[in-house]
Amino acid sequence: MAVQTQTLAQPRRPNYRAFLAFLFGVLAAAVIPAAIELTRKIPGAALLDAVWAIPVAASAAVVSLLFARGAKGAIARTLERTGGSAWIQVGRILAVAGICFALSASLAVGLYELLLRLEH
Repeated sequence: MAVQTQTLAQPRRPNYRAFLAFLFGVLAAAVIPAAIELTRKIPGAALLDAVWAIPVAASAAVVSLLFARGAKGAIARTLERTGGSAWIQVGRILAVAGICFALSASLAVGLYELLLRLEH
């Protein structure tokens, strides 16, 4: 006669750091294109007015990568009982995209300023 044992499945705990990594990744990847679009829509605004978005994108990308690291550590600590692996992966991809956008925008602004100085 077989005895049935009942295992209590522990519910997966939410991994808030993984979701925050995703949110900051979205912010990092979207802030520079949004700032550029805002300068096109606002009358009297020049494209160089979107420069404020560069440090915002860079810092949001770094914060996203830090949250992703913390979320990955939480997954390892709980022996994979917390979820969020997909959020972490997408957050990291968006954070890297945000860093790429910030670097390319910095190079573009720096080259423009150099050309302006050499012109005079």
